[in-house]
Formats: sequence, structure tokens, C-alpha cells
Amino acid sequence: MIQAYKYSILYFLLFSLLLLLSSALLFDAKIGLSIESILHYYQGDAKHFVAAKSFGGILKIILPHIFAFGLFMMVILHFVVFTKYKQQLHYLTLASFTLALLELFSPFFIIQGFEFFAYIKLVSLFTLEILLLYILYLLQKSIYL
Repeated sequence: MIQAYKYSILYFLLFSLLLLLSSALLFDAKIGLSIESILHYYQGDAKHFVAAKSFGGILKIILPHIFAFGLFMMVILHFVVFTKYKQQLHYLTLASFTLALLELFSPFFIIQGFEFFAYIKLVSLFTLEILLLYILYLLQKSIYL
């Protein structure tokens, strides 16, 4: 692999790590990492004067995220094609896009009263972050063989 490509991919991986870290920190700061905090955030909490989220409000939040999630995962999964791990690509793609869809669309079910989707939201968030870290690890490992 040309050295310039290695550097550009390495920088992309570093920025991707910063993206994953900042997204986890923002989720914790804004919503919280417990089932109760997720339910309070989306369904509202009269005791703490938190209004319930509306369908339109959630839609405004997830619309740019749909594009960003898809683009980010398409780029990192595209890099996997050029590595020795390309035989895992089908599973990585299926898992990452499924987890992203669950993470993005679970709030719609939460506001409808399906509180179980708070668990889905939290588990899909953590699992997606771990899966993306694993993909970034595979890419980093393939650069420095």
C-alpha cells in the first residue's frame, strides 16, 4: 500500500475514534446511560419539567443522523474491502446497519409507550459503538502488517 494512503487512512481512523468518543459522551450528557434516563428524556418527566418528545421532534433529530450514519459506515466498510478481512464484510455490514437502524428508530417506539425499546436503544448504541471500534481496529491492523 502506498505510504500516503496509509497516512490518510490512519488520520481518518483517528478522527473516527474521536467521533465515536464524542458521540458516547454527548449521549451520556444529553440523555444518560440508564433506562430510566432514556425513558425520561423521550417520554418526559413532570417532576423535572422535561417535556415529552414529539414524533416531529425526533424526526428532526434523526434525519441528519440517517445520512451521517450511512455515510460513515459505508466509508469504513468500503475500506474493509481492501483488507484480508473482506470475508467478514457481509456480517459486518448487516450487523452495523441493523444496529444503526435500531438505535435511530427506537425513540419512535419509546414515545408510543413501548418502554422495552429503551433497552433496545441502549444495547444497540453500545453494541454499535463496539462493532465500529472493532472495524476500525481491523482497518488499523491491516495498514500495519
